[in-house]
Amino acid sequence: MSNSSNSAANRGTAVVTGASSGIGAIYADRLARRGYDLILIARNRARLEQLATRISNETGRSVEIVAADLNDDADIRRVEKALRTDASITLLVNNAGVGAGAPLLDSDVDKMESMIKLNVVALTRLTYAVAPGFVARGGGNIINIASIVAIAPELLNGVYGGTKAFVLAFTQSLHHELASKGVKVQAVLPGATRTEFWDAAGVPIEMVEERGIVMGAEEMVDASLVGFDQGELATIPSLPDYADWQAFESARAALGPNLSRTMPAARFNVA
Repeated sequence: MSNSSNSAANRGTAVVTGASSGIGAIYADRLARRGYDLILIARNRARLEQLATRISNETGRSVEIVAADLNDDADIRRVEKALRTDASITLLVNNAGVGAGAPLLDSDVDKMESMIKLNVVALTRLTYAVAPGFVARGGGNIINIASIVAIAPELLNGVYGGTKAFVLAFTQSLHHELASKGVKVQAVLPGATRTEFWDAAGVPIEMVEERGIVMGAEEMVDASLVGFDQGELATIPSLPDYADWQAFESARAALGPNLSRTMPAARFNVA
C-alpha cells in the first residue's frame, strides 16, 4: 500500500477515526512521520482530503481517506469490512467520539443514545474488525481515546463519563485477553484539551481555560505516544507520576478476593 519515499521504516498501516480535525488529525500526522501509511476515517470528506494531501506531501506516506458516519449502520459496516480484509493494518486509533457537558436532566436522551452508539458501539465494532487479524498475524496495536471522566464521572455529563468508563474497561479487558497474543493496547485519558470538542459539548472553552487546566492537543498526543512507547496501559498525559496510576490500580486489584463469595459480608448481619 505504501508508495513511500520516506526514510522511516514502513510500520504498516494505521487507521485513525475522527481524523479530520483535532486529536485525530494530529495522530495522523505523527503516525505518518513514524513510518505508517494511513487510512483516515471521518464524516467531513473535504477536510480529510486536505489533511491527506498535506500529510502525503510532507511525509511521502500513502494516505487513504474514507468518508463515513460511524453512527450510520451502513457506513460502519462498510468500514468494518474494509478493515477486516486489509492485512496491512497494524494499528487502530479509535479516536472518533463526542462529548456532552449538560447534566443528566438537561440532556436530550436521543442525543445521549447517539453518543453511546459512537463512543461505545462504533469503537467496539471497529476493534472487533481488526483484532482477529492482529492475532492471526501475531501482532498489532490498538489505541483507544478515553477521557479522565472515565475515572471522574462527576465531571461533565454522566452518560459521557459512562461511555469513557466503558472504553477504559474494554481496553483493560483487551490487554488481559490479547497481550500474550502480540496485541498491544493503550487507553488514553486526556483531561481538558484544546479542540472543537467543547463547542460540540455545549461548554464554552473560555470557561474551562479560566481554570488553567486546558492542554494543547499537540502536546496531549505527543505525550500519549510516548506513553504508548513506554508500554503504559492507561496514559493520563497530565499525570506527573505513573506510580499514582499504579496505586489506583493496586487498590482496585486489592478488592479482588472479596468481590465474589458464598455469603454476604458479616457487616450486613444477614443470617
